[in-house]
Amino acid sequence: MAISPPSPPPTESEADAELALTDPVCVLSFNACDPCGASGLTADITTIASVGGHPLAVVTGTYVRDTNRIFDHHRLDDEWVSEQARAVLEDLPVRAIKVGFVGSPEILTVIAEISTDYPDIPIISYMPDLSWWDSDQMEQYLDAFQELLLPQTSVLVGNHGTLWRWLLPDWEHSRPPTARDLAMAAQEKDVPFVLVTGIPLPGQFVDNVLSSPETVLGSSKYELFDGSFIGAGDTLSAALAALLATGNDLGAASEEALEYLDRCLDHGFRPGMGHFLPDRMFWAQPEDDEDTDATTPGGTATPATTAPLEGFVMPPHDTKH
Repeated sequence: MAISPPSPPPTESEADAELALTDPVCVLSFNACDPCGASGLTADITTIASVGGHPLAVVTGTYVRDTNRIFDHHRLDDEWVSEQARAVLEDLPVRAIKVGFVGSPEILTVIAEISTDYPDIPIISYMPDLSWWDSDQMEQYLDAFQELLLPQTSVLVGNHGTLWRWLLPDWEHSRPPTARDLAMAAQEKDVPFVLVTGIPLPGQFVDNVLSSPETVLGSSKYELFDGSFIGAGDTLSAALAALLATGNDLGAASEEALEYLDRCLDHGFRPGMGHFLPDRMFWAQPEDDEDTDATTPGGTATPATTAPLEGFVMPPHDTKH
């Protein structure tokens, strides 16, 4: 019997291509740092990593906030933002871009210029509630967002009330605008799709609707939670960006992102004295194993655990010169 010769080993380029198929996809986020971990870059990084992506975090500024409210925001120089983003874009294969609150029209100009240079990368734009901000600054920012970034946006994500006040400020009908109404308003700035959250329904339910100007593409109804949450919008939009980056179609990615957010809220926690936060790593929490035997199903003993040190107290870290 003839023996086939062994297959030649893969070339370096072929091996790199095979590894690339299993690598996490790179997702770029423009957002402000949130020191309390509720929203902003902290939410984006944790969410993108949780759903299987590799987060590339471009800092645009920082909030001064706790879990109760936002006190202030300090933006970075727009050139620093541009340098951060272009450095990673020239090195890494970015598959999607998420834009959160970036703090100034100048930084929006930078992002619009960058997105023009990378037209094949989808942009997921999230518009949070900015009612905490100075009214003049907020108006200038929203106007700049409409003129500069919405024409580059693939999917606009936002709460129903926030998008209503922003896109349809002169709404005169007795009924509230639908997701399609908001999609038609967004289309005037060339946005093809909107994902509208928190649409009130009878009873303790809200609807979340993915829509184009022509039709509703999908909807997910969820029961309202008892607690008041912050950070849900950044979580949803970051999850959507990462799921689109992995190759999911928009309908499937939106549905999965909403399911992920629902589970994050279901496992939400209150680390401070303010609002609840989504647990974006809910799946990594340890499970109760009270009935677990000392051996594994195969009969192998489980690794021994270290006993607690009786009376141990972490020493203070007093500075000594």
